[in-house]
Amino acid sequence: MTFVYYKEKKSKVRFFSLSTLVLCIVALSAVPRVNAQENRDLDTYTVRFDGYWFYSQPRGSFHGSGQQGFIDFQKDVNFNSYNTGAFRAEWRFTRKNHIFVGALPLNQTKDITVTRPITFQGQTYVTGLAATARLQTYIFTPGYQYDILRRRQGHLSIVAQLDLCYVRGSVRAAAQTVNGMFHAAQASSSTLRAPLPVAGPEFRYFLIPNSRRLFVDGNVLGMYFFGYGNFISSFGTVGVAINKNFNLQAGYQLGSRINIQSNTSRIGLNLTQTGVIAGLEASF
Repeated sequence: MTFVYYKEKKSKVRFFSLSTLVLCIVALSAVPRVNAQENRDLDTYTVRFDGYWFYSQPRGSFHGSGQQGFIDFQKDVNFNSYNTGAFRAEWRFTRKNHIFVGALPLNQTKDITVTRPITFQGQTYVTGLAATARLQTYIFTPGYQYDILRRRQGHLSIVAQLDLCYVRGSVRAAAQTVNGMFHAAQASSSTLRAPLPVAGPEFRYFLIPNSRRLFVDGNVLGMYFFGYGNFISSFGTVGVAINKNFNLQAGYQLGSRINIQSNTSRIGLNLTQTGVIAGLEASF
């Protein structure tokens, strides 16, 4: 009996020791997983799509090639604020490397009564003439982003992109009589295509520890092109996560200024855009 009791007791001890060892192994193996979960980025995705509504407030002027007159967007045309949209698609192919492409159309047409003699591309529009002015701007932005700092609560990145700008300005006036004088139909237009490389910092920061519910982000991009012109833009938004895939964002375009100098073969553009932005972000 004593031998049997000893065997049973020994078996229980072995079972208890083996169970303890298994539990320790499981616990130790779980520690790296817990740490990995704690260190995992809140902002994880492979592809991302952003769509924005932009309430644009344009200011500036359009100069004809060889300084052949200019049109002031406010004084001459009185371009008002208007609604437009922007789109961006991004591929995050490693933890810190991204490539993306974006598009931003800025178009406006305005019927005006000329308040001063305007000469543009060889045509002169006299005071009192009824005319139609149009500004078409399309900006496409392929680029690359590298996260120089990436932590659980956010990142700080350097962005380099190429702003492919297409700008066309035109003025048209039908045949009409002004102050007793007949004026034949007139039309003048000019087109500008310019690739502008720009770069600058971009960031996103989650305001609540260990939560992606609320965040802020923004950027500052620019470049000086010496005698050719310059470009600078900046925006800031506040974002709210709807779920793990969709965010709502709203903020303000602090400034987007493009300045391209005119010469004998190139038209000039001085355009500043500011306004409220809002949109939806989808990440997968």
